[in-house]
Amino acid sequence: MSTSIESASAVRGSPSPLRPPATAPSVTKLIWILALLAALGPFTIDMYLPSFPDIARSLGVEVAAVELTVATYLAGLAIGNLIYGPLADRFGRRRPLLLGLGIYSLTSLLCAAAPNLPLLAAGRLLQGIGGAAGMVISRAVVRDRFNESESARIYSALMLIMGVAPIVAPLLGGQLVGVGPGWPLIFLILTVLGASVWTMIARLLPESLPVEARTRRSPVETIRTMGATLRQLRFVRLALAGGAIQASMFAYIAGSPFVFIELFGIPQEHYGFYFGANALGFISMSQLNRWMVPRFGVQPTMRAAIFVATAAYTALWFAGNGGAGPMILLPLMFVGIASIGCVLPNATAAAMAPFDRSAGVASSLLGTIQVACGALAAMSVSLLADGSARPMFTVMFGCSLVSVAVIAPDLWSRARAVAPSRAA
Repeated sequence: MSTSIESASAVRGSPSPLRPPATAPSVTKLIWILALLAALGPFTIDMYLPSFPDIARSLGVEVAAVELTVATYLAGLAIGNLIYGPLADRFGRRRPLLLGLGIYSLTSLLCAAAPNLPLLAAGRLLQGIGGAAGMVISRAVVRDRFNESESARIYSALMLIMGVAPIVAPLLGGQLVGVGPGWPLIFLILTVLGASVWTMIARLLPESLPVEARTRRSPVETIRTMGATLRQLRFVRLALAGGAIQASMFAYIAGSPFVFIELFGIPQEHYGFYFGANALGFISMSQLNRWMVPRFGVQPTMRAAIFVATAAYTALWFAGNGGAGPMILLPLMFVGIASIGCVLPNATAAAMAPFDRSAGVASSLLGTIQVACGALAAMSVSLLADGSARPMFTVMFGCSLVSVAVIAPDLWSRARAVAPSRAA
């Protein structure tokens, strides 16, 4: 069946989804393709945030209950991360990616038609499982083609392009709330977006893992490979360092609709401007990271950014609990979230660097750890809801402390190594 499809495609002169394009794209074109793929995730999370109050009223629940749909989407991402990595190492990058995007598009329709919160949450879970393919496989494609330092710069370039999504998505979502069917229209747009990205990948993205480099692991061997990967403490520490600090952003994503709209009194249609300002800071720092990495190194830059984020979140926690207003709290959030733009690309590049033939499995575990941290943070904000901004600030502060604790042993070992040389 696949042979006949490919033959027919060759006659028509257009590539089959089962066969990659004949020529590999340039680095610039590849970055654009992967960035548009990666932007699907922020659109999926951020576009519906301004509609939380409307979803709550429509489904007859509290806004805090709607916040749980962020956690279920992230849980789906975590599950999907475990699935697509082994598939990508065994069958190549393209086929699992197209499978995941197909699942994503179909389940976006389910979300649009959900008559109650449990079905919406279930749709978000499945949507996350499908959408995880882009997250896992885009990292594996970068690892297939670039070394650690190059990868860090490529990831920063990806963030520049995909970073437009967190700015545009909530602005667009805020305008769509009062249009036509309201919040279901947002998920219909995500359906179309998913189908469009599927078409783009099918036609433009070449296979980056040749057949001879693929692994033929059994499920037992895959589990053993995962176990061996998790026994590498360097990998686990980098995954947790990036995951914990990224989780602070997911706590912000889950809690900010209530804090900004309900507590700060920001109109739904203006929510995107405030959310987008923080996204702009994230993008700016990711681009500064491209300049810093060649001069200071991947991991030193990552560690410095973690400390900046922790300082901002510490001040945010004390200011928030002290009754400070938005004029003080918003700049502190901006600094903390912007710093993540220097942490994520470096943590990802450093964690993935040692892996070659098992890059898909490593990407799966990396994504699972990071997304699981985010899901836990988003769920904590919802479960701790008390009608104030305190749960969001507390979870963001706690996430930064975890990240510092994870890198502390490495800092201690470096300090002990430097001390004898100074004494000498």
